Amino acid sequence: MAVAEIIGSAVGVLLLVVVAYLLVGGTLSTAETVVAAQKDITLLQEARLGTKIDISDISGPVGGLMNFTVSNNGTTSINDMQHMDVILFDQTNGYRYYYYAKNDSYPLESLDPKDLFEYEWTDTTYTNDYIHYRQLDPGVTMKVEVKLPTDTKPVSIQVITSNGISAYKNVNVP
Repeated sequence: MAVAEIIGSAVGVLLLVVVAYLLVGGTLSTAETVVAAQKDITLLQEARLGTKIDISDISGPVGGLMNFTVSNNGTTSINDMQHMDVILFDQTNGYRYYYYAKNDSYPLESLDPKDLFEYEWTDTTYTNDYIHYRQLDPGVTMKVEVKLPTDTKPVSIQVITSNGISAYKNVNVP
């Protein structure tokens, strides 16, 4: 009978060790996940603080097209064009979202207006683009071409980067 008590005690101690191991492992895994999430949030906030864009050189609308430039005056590169939002406001239609149309031409050139659908925008030229080809690095300016619906005369432009930083500009339409 004494042997059964010893075996029962050994099994009990072994179960305590296993449960303690699982609890400590779960706690360490949770702590590691929290630290990684905090690190990611800090990196996103740093990118937001370093992002600054400006809109200038607005021309059009001419023939259903409008052009303007977006300059990166911050310290962070902007490379996610398909998640960059272009929103125009006009008195007739209100706010309108324009979708990114990828421009695969090499070297980069303006798309034929027939290749753009209404409510689409594309990048056409980059100036001072020496580091990363077709990315808005600090100091780089990108020319944007927007295909407008018929008889649209925008009064303002807003461009929003993928990390939430935006620029706003009023349009002086004749």
